[in-house]
Amino acid sequence: MFDRLATGWQLAKQSFNVLKLDKELLMFPLFSGLACIVVTASFGIPIFFSGLLENFTQEQAGPAVSAGQKILLYVLMFLFYFASYFVIIFFNSALVACAIIRLKGGDPILSDGFGAATARLPQIVGWALVAATVGMILKLIESRSQRFGRIVSGLLGMAWSMTTFFVIPVLVVEKAGPVDAVKRSVAIMKKTWGESLSANFGIGLITFLASLLGIIPIVAGGIALSAQMTILGIVLIVIGVVLLLTVSLVSSALGTIMLAALYIYAEEGTIAGGFDANLIQRAFATR
Repeated sequence: MFDRLATGWQLAKQSFNVLKLDKELLMFPLFSGLACIVVTASFGIPIFFSGLLENFTQEQAGPAVSAGQKILLYVLMFLFYFASYFVIIFFNSALVACAIIRLKGGDPILSDGFGAATARLPQIVGWALVAATVGMILKLIESRSQRFGRIVSGLLGMAWSMTTFFVIPVLVVEKAGPVDAVKRSVAIMKKTWGESLSANFGIGLITFLASLLGIIPIVAGGIALSAQMTILGIVLIVIGVVLLLTVSLVSSALGTIMLAALYIYAEEGTIAGGFDANLIQRAFATR
């Protein structure tokens, strides 16, 4: 376990070195986050003011809601899932495309990523539909039982994440459809015995430690506000929020760069530029 953590940590550091060569790659997770906010607002605001969600929540406690309202809410929920997944997959595909260009010695620009993602719109739409369907099913399982449903949903969600770990690179590089992309992702995971997931330990550890830099000023800001030091409190909270958002953008980009490097090694047997051969090979060690 400690060896895998060390390997993941080193891979994360090397992913950061690659990111420093193309800082504009951070724009993709930024655009994705902003687009997700727009999607959430476009669904959430109308539903909130329509009272549909309030009625459905009350229905859980007793009062009846018409079958039509319930169906409408589920349809809207599915559409929200689809729109959200489409946005995330589109920008992740753009980021993967640029990362692969850089890792193979090129010098990508934002238009390269957007061009690659746009060229794969049919595959992205198809995968968004599959992801939204799975997400909806997991949500329904969770809603059936607060405790048991969450456990089952969590386990299934974890298995699904592992199964689809390499789907985005497969969509981008091989232009595979949803079904073939899942099959290819599973095949790659089987070939590597899932050891590539150890790299996520490094990303998670770095993200956690870096997040503390944002949490500390937020907590300090809360203390300052309670002590009637309003301006100082607001400034500290704003600094903390900005730091947390920055950490989120960087960790997302690092994870995608690492994913692209592992995919290149798994499929081509070559070490991506900027990565140490021993580290990549250890990430795929069958132990």
